[in-house]
Amino acid sequence: MIDVVVKIAALPERGLDEVASGRLVTAGGGFNALSAAVRQGMAATYLGQLGSGPFADIARQSLHREGIDAPIPSRSDLDLGLCLVLVEDDGERTFVTSPGAEGQLRASELATVEIFAGDVLFMSGYDFVYPEIGGEVIAWLRTIPEEALVAFDPGPRVMDIPSKVLEEVFARTDWLLCNAHEAKALAVDVELTAAAERLLERTGRVGVVIRDGAEGCHVARRGEETLHVPAVVTEVVDTNGAGDVHNGVFLAEVSRGVSVLEASRRANIAASIAIGQLGPATCPDRAVVSEALARAY
Repeated sequence: MIDVVVKIAALPERGLDEVASGRLVTAGGGFNALSAAVRQGMAATYLGQLGSGPFADIARQSLHREGIDAPIPSRSDLDLGLCLVLVEDDGERTFVTSPGAEGQLRASELATVEIFAGDVLFMSGYDFVYPEIGGEVIAWLRTIPEEALVAFDPGPRVMDIPSKVLEEVFARTDWLLCNAHEAKALAVDVELTAAAERLLERTGRVGVVIRDGAEGCHVARRGEETLHVPAVVTEVVDTNGAGDVHNGVFLAEVSRGVSVLEASRRANIAASIAIGQLGPATCPDRAVVSEALARAY
């Protein structure tokens, strides 16, 4: 999607007005995680519908700039959707979403792209919230080879995903990646270590990462002790896209073969750097993360 970002002191009362101190229009949504992974040296492909129009042009240019392929043919009758992002002075973000072409993806379009052993497939909960796309994606997911690694971030609307669909996605998820709010909702409001372990039981595969803002993240991996990986202190400007940055870096590093602990530390650091800037796709490259890693841990 396209993010229309405005920086404000605080959300106005209903019916009132607030003057923004900053603004930008940029590719967001799935681009956040993709660009984060690419900047760690991982090749990436966007398996989504771009559509046609001014928003699609922004997204297409952003993908090209990062070297991200977009092989699915674009619809000519519908532009990408947008997300109005209101970022307050403390960095908290509020979304208002207007879906577009990205929600019109079909299983037949996905089937034109071959998934190989060792590939990492990253899916968002937004793929399953909307009925017009959820059934298509779940049908395609059933065809993914077991040798491919599947990661899933359920997102803030996780409770809007039909329970049968969610359980089927969980059953194929190797790495479940979510934030503390989503984890507590899914695990019925237990503390995060217990939530990670409970969610690991539901996914039945490799591991669970729960992002917890300034507290870092909790990582549960099958057969191993659950880890708490502390964050690093940073100035917060904009938390929009921080979770996506964390996801992209973590998956790129796991794919590279580094330890889960180092992958988590790198993801924490990248997210801490990203939230110091306005905008969603602000992940640093791997050399910057490596320098910060050496200082922080």
